[in-house]
Amino acid sequence: MGTCAYPLKLWNVKSLRSIIDKGSALPLNNDYFKMKDNIVNSTLIFQCKRYIAQLVYDTAALEDSPYTFPEVQTLLDGVTVGGHRLSDQKLITNQRDSWNLLFKLIEKEEFALTKDIACRLQGEVVEQEALEWGCFRTGSVRISGTNYKPPKSDDLESQWIEMEGFLSGIEDTRSRAMVLFLSIARNQFFWDGNKRTGRLMMNGVLLANGISPILIPAKEKLAFNTKMVKFYDSGDTAEMLEFLRQFHVDFDS
Repeated sequence: MGTCAYPLKLWNVKSLRSIIDKGSALPLNNDYFKMKDNIVNSTLIFQCKRYIAQLVYDTAALEDSPYTFPEVQTLLDGVTVGGHRLSDQKLITNQRDSWNLLFKLIEKEEFALTKDIACRLQGEVVEQEALEWGCFRTGSVRISGTNYKPPKSDDLESQWIEMEGFLSGIEDTRSRAMVLFLSIARNQFFWDGNKRTGRLMMNGVLLANGISPILIPAKEKLAFNTKMVKFYDSGDTAEMLEFLRQFHVDFDS
């Protein structure tokens, strides 16, 4: 495993509350905490927006994007980069749009762990890239490199409901978010973009709770793919959870 590009240093609501409230004479009621939580989340979303080029670059790199980081920056600045296929450009702009939708949902307090939100995000992730987007798949899929067979399309609705129930029993927010990503990836709810959609949903849970997002660096692509194949075959989340925990973005470094 390579060196972690983003040292673990979490923003979380509880620790920031203690800093903000130290010496405060204000009554710490629910409205007060909600106000403070909104400050924390607004700061975190602002930082993410400033970091959008890195978020998009690393996300796309895991999907074999040929764009370099400077090229991603240039494209996001509105300047077309020559020498690339339109499909490569679409991959980049779709990731930008999906991250921006996630930020919007959190800012409006509309993000939730629901099928509807997952479909909306997936619709941005693979717009014009997949057979269908913005809805669950209606046929069978296979995952390259593994013998694991995802659920049949007729079972996806019940699988989602079962997943929601299981996740509701995980108290730790970070663990619940990561298991959500892994569950979406292994169930393959969509024709395409399952890992990307799963990571957006994971980061939605984290950001909505004042925790910095998890971003797997491009240089960790081989390790990520290798561990994901093992996870698909076994269904054991332990190794992937340990792997993912390393990559919370540290906006202070």
